[in-house]
Amino acid sequence: MSMEERNIEELKNIVQEYRTNPKLLHHPSLLFFKTFLQSFGAQIPPAPNGQEETYDILDEDIIESDVELDDTDVVEPDNDQPQQMGDSSIEVTEESQDSAQNLKSKAMHAISEGKLDEAIDYLTKAIILNPFSAMQYAARATVYIKLKKPNAAIRDADAALQINPDSAKGYKSRGLAKAMLGLCEEAASDLHVAAKLDYDEEIGLALKRVEPNVHKIEEHRRKYDRLRKTKELKTIEREKQWKKDQMQIKFVKISHLQTTDSARKVLKLLLLWRVVSFLDFPAPPIRIMSIFLLQNNGN
Repeated sequence: MSMEERNIEELKNIVQEYRTNPKLLHHPSLLFFKTFLQSFGAQIPPAPNGQEETYDILDEDIIESDVELDDTDVVEPDNDQPQQMGDSSIEVTEESQDSAQNLKSKAMHAISEGKLDEAIDYLTKAIILNPFSAMQYAARATVYIKLKKPNAAIRDADAALQINPDSAKGYKSRGLAKAMLGLCEEAASDLHVAAKLDYDEEIGLALKRVEPNVHKIEEHRRKYDRLRKTKELKTIEREKQWKKDQMQIKFVKISHLQTTDSARKVLKLLLLWRVVSFLDFPAPPIRIMSIFLLQNNGN
């Protein structure tokens, strides 16, 4: 049997293997061959479950999908002008402190009667008189949460925590406000700190609402971290294989090729070798190459 006849037999075997096991055509390394067949109108059977996903991981950009979260308690962000804050450069007298405390008491009474805007006015006046009270900022933040103004609540909570970094109400208010904005991870972080400082039932209920979302976000992040790592490793593997193939081709050209016609034949055999090796044929293709090279050596 001539060399050409043996090559044809090898090709027949490859075609038969694809007929028997068409899923092999979906291997990423054979994308060029699948595209070639489809250009002639060939109908390629669909890939098995999960195999196309592997191809996407290796050859396409990884685009993260949205996480389906429970947004029942999420509200539209308030975009009002920032509320009036206290002036930290003023000197606070005992009289100012007493007046501020009196205004705070009036605010608490207004809250109990559901007069939230009135409570905001009282607390703002109290803050102006005594801008160094974390409790007053935290109290106003609580009212803003009741008014569903989370951004305003966060500004007051930040001010309270700047004055007193251990303000449980400051962390609680900021955590509740961030939960209202859908910032679940940040909300959970603040609420956990608040729970350690001064736990109450409202904090516990808020954590039960946000923590399932946090777990979903973390799992989503781990999933795509794994996909990116897989793609990175596969890319490195492909680059190594490509360099190896280039070295093989270069070696064959330098060592054995004397004519352009011989070069084309050997390169065809190299391609055949790669494909047949992938299919795990029992007869090693390198044997065919060796015979060919011996026959063409010096020609």
